[in-house]
This record gives sequence, C-alpha cells and structure tokens, in this order.
Amino acid sequence: MKEVPIKDKLNLTIEEAAYSNIGVNKLGELTKQPKCPFVIYIGRKRLIKRREFEKFIENQIEI
Repeated sequence: MKEVPIKDKLNLTIEEAAYSNIGVNKLGELTKQPKCPFVIYIGRKRLIKRREFEKFIENQIEI
C-alpha cells in the first residue's frame, strides 16, 4: 500500500500534525477546546483538518 504524503492529506492525526513543531500534548489541548476550528471527530477519534490548522497557525502570535 502506498503512503500518502502529509501535504496531500486532508485530515491528519494529532501525531502527524506534530510536524508543525507543536507538541502532541499541546495539540491535544487545542483540539479539546469548544468550537476548535480545525478538529473533526470520527467517532471518538480526533483528526485535524490540515488546511484549517495551517490557517490557524498562520494567524497566531503565541500558542
């Protein structure tokens, strides 16, 4: 099975999103916030919408 590069994925796991130099624990905290703009739940699994996450990071001064 061929692996899809992160840049081509629409949704990322928290571990995959850690490429942004934001740690797994901090990403977990951010995605647990109400109305987080870049999280999607598939059952109990949390995924990060890559495009929205990148926009969120671009607009932040401090995380």
